[in-house]
Amino acid sequence: MLHTVITFVCFLLYAVNAIPTTTTTSTTTDADVHINHTSFSQTTTYPLPNLGNVAAHDPNIVEYDGYFYLFKGGVHIPIHKARTLDGPWEQIGTVLEESSVITKQNRSRPWAPTTVEWNKRFYCLYAISESGSRNSAIGVASADSPDAGNWTDHGALVNTGDGDLADIHPYTISNAIDASFITDQKTGEPHLLFGSYWHGIFSVPLANDLLSVKTPKQPNATNLAYVPKEKVKPIEGSFMAYNAPYYYLWFAHGKCCHFDLEDFPPMGDEYSIRVGRSKDVTGPFVDKDGKDLLEGGGTVVYGSNHGVVYAPGGIGILTGSDNDADVLYFHYLNTTIGFAQDDAQLGWNYLHYVNGWPVAIEGRTSLNATSESSGRSTRPNFTLNSLALLFIGSFLWLCS
Repeated sequence: MLHTVITFVCFLLYAVNAIPTTTTTSTTTDADVHINHTSFSQTTTYPLPNLGNVAAHDPNIVEYDGYFYLFKGGVHIPIHKARTLDGPWEQIGTVLEESSVITKQNRSRPWAPTTVEWNKRFYCLYAISESGSRNSAIGVASADSPDAGNWTDHGALVNTGDGDLADIHPYTISNAIDASFITDQKTGEPHLLFGSYWHGIFSVPLANDLLSVKTPKQPNATNLAYVPKEKVKPIEGSFMAYNAPYYYLWFAHGKCCHFDLEDFPPMGDEYSIRVGRSKDVTGPFVDKDGKDLLEGGGTVVYGSNHGVVYAPGGIGILTGSDNDADVLYFHYLNTTIGFAQDDAQLGWNYLHYVNGWPVAIEGRTSLNATSESSGRSTRPNFTLNSLALLFIGSFLWLCS
């Protein structure tokens, strides 16, 4: 009899804990009960993300040979691989076998990689920097496939602060981090995008082998986005994508990380994902209201929501093929998990374009998704747990 009771109890506890509920408020650990939950937006204007089921800060994803490859900031640039965007993700190695050849600080832990396929070869653009500094560099490594173990580190494309050609405009006023890449649809010319705070986002044409800036001493740079009238200029993490007839310049605006749990920034001052568009790869880019991104413009496409998603950023776009929609992917802090940089989670949503403007939508219907799901963040149902324990206690008493 006792064996039957124990078996029944274990089964019931398992079943109850398996029942999820949608999280609508922050549920931090006991150590974090002092957090002011009014810092977290409860808006339902933006959908909850589909879950990537992997921790990732500044994720970058490429699709190749039936797999998704995930690159993220970390020691030697970790590479993960999965059949679907929601995993399971397997870490298969790193881009760099040792510290970057760029002789600047923090060279063992590059930031914000962006990997692209160009002329049947893969190029990983990465940043070397440290918080609050513009003594930064964007490096590049190349390989014949996105898998680990075959990458060659070529060193710096761009330096700011110190280093080769750092005394040339626009490197004298910018910060060489958060690299991304776009091809001019008219000319086929490759462009590097970069920038954080200081004077905003820039682009420069690259040489055709992607291993240097075209005309490096006269880089023909274009300032794409800037916040001229604010003392703090919190725009960074740019990504450009093309959806005919527009180029879309995506970027993050606000405070990204290192949050003080005793003093969160005012709601809305944390990261949000914004966009402007142009019919020319070098702009001018304007937002939905017609405001130039060089004047602080930017339409918010995705922000903190449901009391669960906080400070989304680290943006990338997977361009849809066949009947698939474009995918917006990003990192975010889940308020039920934590607020450290290593707590950042991969999330993603499909995009619809309404009058030429991208809108993040709920759910998923394709792109190798394993199920039809809204991808809602969930937590254990503690109310059901309590009822279950009460029932189990009564059951055991009756059986005694």
